[in-house]
Amino acid sequence: MQGMRVRAIAMKAIALGFLLGTAWQAIAQDAKTPYPKMAPIDQYFAENRDSEIALARSAAPEAISRDAGVMVLGPHGYETAFQGKNGFVCMVERSWTAPIDDPDFWNPKLRAPICFNAAAARSYLPRIMRKTDLILAGRTKAQMMEAIVAGIDKKELPAMESGAMCYMLSKRGYLSDRDGSPNRGLHGRSTNCDHDRVGATGEQVP
Repeated sequence: MQGMRVRAIAMKAIALGFLLGTAWQAIAQDAKTPYPKMAPIDQYFAENRDSEIALARSAAPEAISRDAGVMVLGPHGYETAFQGKNGFVCMVERSWTAPIDDPDFWNPKLRAPICFNAAAARSYLPRIMRKTDLILAGRTKAQMMEAIVAGIDKKELPAMESGAMCYMLSKRGYLSDRDGSPNRGLHGRSTNCDHDRVGATGEQVP
């Protein structure tokens, strides 16, 4: 039993060290990217609430998104625009949900429409909201990552649930400067949210 505890502690330490190491590497790389720091905060907000709601709903088939909850980004984080009826929650992610070493991490143009099923809304969405709260509060990449790791370790953030998935079907988002096409790579996909957004093509997943 003692050996198992020691191994568990060691694994947590290794995981934290890896994540923080990645954070420091990302900070060192920032000077080489087109977006080395956060842009003025207003550049990350939608021009109007209705356009963000429509963009969020474009992530999933209309049969799902019309009854889904919708969250929009405001000055104090994501807030509920519509209460859903089917367990799904749609939103538009911003650049800071990308990996911290992604050169588009601070890109204010990035808009990623996404719609979570109930399992993902309970277990993955809280991480997105926490990241957003931390970034809007002025935390650095390293501080944000450290807080997320601590939140998971202390069970303040839930573990990923089995069956968590998300739709990213929109052709209207802007996902990266690098792709040449704003929407390249993700439209037409339903995705396991726990695996880097690579999933099976399909109109509907149970």
